[in-house]
Amino acid sequence: MPLKKKQLEHLEKRLLEERARARKALGLFDQRSQADRDSSDSDMSSYTDHMADQGTEAQEREKAAAFATKEGRYLYRLEEALRRLYADPDTFGSCHTCASDVGFERLDALPHARYCIECKRKEEATP
Repeated sequence: MPLKKKQLEHLEKRLLEERARARKALGLFDQRSQADRDSSDSDMSSYTDHMADQGTEAQEREKAAAFATKEGRYLYRLEEALRRLYADPDTFGSCHTCASDVGFERLDALPHARYCIECKRKEEATP
């Protein structure tokens, strides 16, 4: 059963809110990265930190990069969901595997979902 117009509007709003949040998070990552680069370019960079401090900073940069990668993938999924919604609202919310309804409750919780819960479970169970 296709989603109702009000449900589609609600999901569009959720997707746009999530996209704005993800963009903001990535923007903060960019700002922090730029600040780190600027501080390492300062005159004080000629003084070496203790090895433990350097290791901690490297670990923090790696964690931040992993976060940005994850957030970037999430943003991509949100953008794809918006494209699907705008391209064909009548089929938005249909499972990409079995074409059954994903379900409004699932989409409300995970607005970029492409699979019904059964197909997603099967996908995750496959090694």
